[in-house]
Amino acid sequence: MAEFVHEYLAASVENEDEGGRMRWYPWHSAEYRYNHIRNVVELAEHIARKEGADVDVTKVAAMFHDVAKLDADQDVHANEGARIAREYLESHGDYPESFVHEVCQAVEDHSYQGDVRDVPLETQCLIEADLLDKVGANGTVLMLLRMGYEARTHMDAAEMIDRVFERGKDHASRIHSDTGEGIAHQRLKRVKWFREWLQSEVAALEED
Repeated sequence: MAEFVHEYLAASVENEDEGGRMRWYPWHSAEYRYNHIRNVVELAEHIARKEGADVDVTKVAAMFHDVAKLDADQDVHANEGARIAREYLESHGDYPESFVHEVCQAVEDHSYQGDVRDVPLETQCLIEADLLDKVGANGTVLMLLRMGYEARTHMDAAEMIDRVFERGKDHASRIHSDTGEGIAHQRLKRVKWFREWLQSEVAALEED
């Protein structure tokens, strides 16, 4: 299953028109997207176990949640991912229809922007995991990489980390499980600490 998703993402990039979908940004690459998926699978499984959700449904949905991210428009990638998940599950093994339906529903709903408590617990675990991967070290590194692509100097680092922190708080505000809230709190503390560390060692930033 993981191999299929990885190969699908790689093929999506190969089939793009030259330079399509900002391929020079690392977060639009197959390798970044696959790594994001792996992070989300791990986080979603952890939350599901702690919160009493169906771990198998959650893990499989997490594996497929962004499979179509590189070859479908943002507003339809969840629906397309659900379609791909269904085709895969129906042709690989003898999964019960109820399992296939729950997985595909979670994939389809993982971009839901409302209160996560309105969706099934497995979908909530997936949404929270997806949000959490943007909070903390991963979000910080991606923002610093963005500085390079935008030809910014290291003097802009504190401002960029502030953006990560504020964005992280926005994401964390949507998380409601005790497990997810604990992870978000820990990750936000680390971002804040990194910002303070940066200020303490870069003289010009001490005046901020």
